[in-house]
Amino acid sequence: MRQRNSHLAGGRNPFARARLIAGVDAPAPKPLVRIATHHPDGRTPWRLLGLLMTMTAIGSMSLNILVPAVPRLADLFSADVAIIQLTISLYIVGLALAQLMCGPLSDRFGRRPVILAGFALATCASLGAIVVTGASGLIAMRVLQAIGGATGVAIGRAIIRDLFGRERSAQMLSLVASAMAVAPMVAPLVGGLLDRWFGWQAIFLFAACASLLVFGWTATTLPETRPERSESQGGFLTDLRTLVCSGRYIGYVSVAALGCGAFFVFVGGGTHVVITMMHRSPTEYGVWFLAVSGGYILGNVITSRLSVRFGVDRMLWYGIVAELVGAAIGVALMLDVDSLGLLAVVAAPTLISIGNGMLLPNAIAGAVSVRPLAAGAASGLLGCTQMLFGALMAQVAGHLVTGASTAWPIIIQMSLTTVGCVLVYALLLRRR
Repeated sequence: MRQRNSHLAGGRNPFARARLIAGVDAPAPKPLVRIATHHPDGRTPWRLLGLLMTMTAIGSMSLNILVPAVPRLADLFSADVAIIQLTISLYIVGLALAQLMCGPLSDRFGRRPVILAGFALATCASLGAIVVTGASGLIAMRVLQAIGGATGVAIGRAIIRDLFGRERSAQMLSLVASAMAVAPMVAPLVGGLLDRWFGWQAIFLFAACASLLVFGWTATTLPETRPERSESQGGFLTDLRTLVCSGRYIGYVSVAALGCGAFFVFVGGGTHVVITMMHRSPTEYGVWFLAVSGGYILGNVITSRLSVRFGVDRMLWYGIVAELVGAAIGVALMLDVDSLGLLAVVAAPTLISIGNGMLLPNAIAGAVSVRPLAAGAASGLLGCTQMLFGALMAQVAGHLVTGASTAWPIIIQMSLTTVGCVLVYALLLRRR
């Protein structure tokens, strides 16, 4: 048997060869069998993760990197700021909806060709944005840029599930998720510096170079990781029916969306509360926002250390409990907001973000493990749902605090989304 697996890894089985190139040295599974692999000495395959982190970060980085240049672009194209703001909002919509498309395509045609096509599109769209002459052309290029960047977000998760078992996937996903947390934090700073020193075109040139880097890196180092499948196991419709009819898949997706909802509540309502209500500077808001993002990174670090030991479902529950405790502490601190000040407002999203960092990688690992053959479709549907729900929560939070005199609306909204996580887990995920 050992000789047979060695032969397959080195010759006829490209899936086994992909696992060896990626640094996952284990016997090659038969087609369509659950993948459960570990690095032989327990080390993390950093070369593979470096690529996945980069391709995942491109989409989220490109979202925020243009924000500092919005006022200048409005003047340049003689358009309202609200029109230029569509380059941000429609980018989010494109990034969300494109995952529904690129995930199933990667299940059908393979991970490599879809990623290469996506980042080729992102590169061309970024270069096209430099030469546009109107706001409509800029918006169109941003949508195409989002579609290309979505391939890295959705397919990166699927690649991890292709190569690793369920619990190990959560550990790897937590490391990749850290890149998605850091990229939006530094992107506005990078965009502001580029716009100030070299002009707004430099922002898109930077994005084009980053996309081209991922394209070349993928083309030269990433093997095809999609498992082989037979005709008897069906195609896209079978995959879709399996996912949407699975209570566990719906549970993982719902927990992921609700768990991230509290963060988006702070994104949507936090600026109004901190800057308008409490009369703090934008710089101070930025510092506290770093604390919230830092909480998410800390939660991912905890997951990377403990997910293999405790398993996906238990770590998912620990993350939900951490969010619930964070929400309860936030409510308690708001009762003394007059003396605590800004700390009472920011404590809840910071503590909830720690739980979110524990919850989200395990929810993703659970979702893409419901049907490993459809990991791309599962990842795309989850990512789309998570982003659209987050956008909805941010919009609702913005409306709630506009007519309020305190931060209670967003604290209550955060708490309700956390309670929703508990209910979904109890109803759909508690029983195996």
